[in-house]
Amino acid sequence: MPELKANKEGLIAQLKAIVGQVGLVTDPQAQANYTTDWLGKWHGQVPVVVRPANTQEVAAVMRVCHALRTPVVPQGGNTGMSGGATPDSSGAQVIVSTNRMNVIRAVDPVNNTMTVESGVILAHAQQAALDVQRYFPMSLGAEGSCTVGGNLATNAGGIAVLRYGNMRDLVLGLEVVLPDGRIWDGLRALRKDNTGYDLRGLFVGSEGTLGIITGAVLKLFAQPTARAAAWVGAASLEQLVTLLTRLQASCGERLTAFEMMSAPALALVLAHVQDTRAPLLEAHAFNALIELSDTDGAGLHAMLENTLAQALAEGVISDAALPATQTQSVALWKLREGISQAQVRAGKVIKHDIALPISSLADFVAKADQAVHASAKKHGIAIVNFGHLGDGNLHYNVLLPAELSAPAVKEATLLFNRAVHDLVTTFKGSISAEHGVGQLRRDELKHYKSPIELEMMMCIKRAFDPNQIMNPGKLL
Repeated sequence: MPELKANKEGLIAQLKAIVGQVGLVTDPQAQANYTTDWLGKWHGQVPVVVRPANTQEVAAVMRVCHALRTPVVPQGGNTGMSGGATPDSSGAQVIVSTNRMNVIRAVDPVNNTMTVESGVILAHAQQAALDVQRYFPMSLGAEGSCTVGGNLATNAGGIAVLRYGNMRDLVLGLEVVLPDGRIWDGLRALRKDNTGYDLRGLFVGSEGTLGIITGAVLKLFAQPTARAAAWVGAASLEQLVTLLTRLQASCGERLTAFEMMSAPALALVLAHVQDTRAPLLEAHAFNALIELSDTDGAGLHAMLENTLAQALAEGVISDAALPATQTQSVALWKLREGISQAQVRAGKVIKHDIALPISSLADFVAKADQAVHASAKKHGIAIVNFGHLGDGNLHYNVLLPAELSAPAVKEATLLFNRAVHDLVTTFKGSISAEHGVGQLRRDELKHYKSPIELEMMMCIKRAFDPNQIMNPGKLL
């Protein structure tokens, strides 16, 4: 124990020399905001949380940790869903938080790019783009607290993927501190650069297992000046897929979002989120929130209204409501964005973040419902199915009774995960679409990834991180 204490004190002293007292968090109570994920699902212990102020300090911190072989857990806004930014309980790992690295370095409206530090809050990046009449389209429920670096590390999706893509599609260049403290300056604001391997792509979605992203060049777009939204109800998921296809044909790239909520998902929000109301008079098995956006609003509402009117006339959908004001549109989005909050309040949730071909969604859900209910003989469950239908990403969650014991929850989780993920695999889908693997899906990845895929991933990991200090226990 004396040797362990001496090692801890020596480590902290070296880190303090780099970042100063303001850059360290050593009090256990203050550390709780970093060592527990926001869902309260994962908990860990660390001797210190390090908060570097810039890339050079991150590099110096990594040189120390690399020399001492101290494991490092990179962390942004700590808003993840898969435990990817939470340390283990050994007390041997160090959190390196980027929350002091919040500088927007440059905005170039002519090149439609913005260079930011990785600790910049997503909402602040959005506002910086708006300040120069540009648009950064990444948008998700945690945008007021999540960081650009975390979004990149997990390859975040969000509600506008249908039109603009996920974070991998929204970044041109990266700055990364490697595990040994070297800095890779890949901050190139180029849309064409065919000079070798896609190193940028390796770090996006790597969940902090290869290095620490410290800066990024983000793509900007023309600022939409007009939006049109609608809420529709349908009897089946297949009907919503048909409607999606029609909207893509009639509205083209103006179709920005197509979000699906099953009847149980909507009912959960209405029961647990204040100031919400059902958009339609009658309940429907499936609902969709649709949004068009454009730089020219002429005919936008008519385009959406005409497509929906035809779909109603042909029985493709059962009902539709188009908001007349911005306040009404915001109310519709509150229903969609309130699902995570409602699930936390309602009980214990087994979360599934899956991706499938859009053409397979209806068939998958029908088979998954059957498989889950067949496995639920001794559990009172509800299926809370919602997601980004436009890009095939479903959050096919299973809500368990709130009073269920921890051992029963663990048993149910293993049971339902296998039922859902086995089926996902038969449809050639993915068990992790936008939340990352973290520690939540790490062991399952070994079951569903092919041996050659795992071998290639491990070769990359060893090449970048031979001492295996980067976010151990996550992803691989």
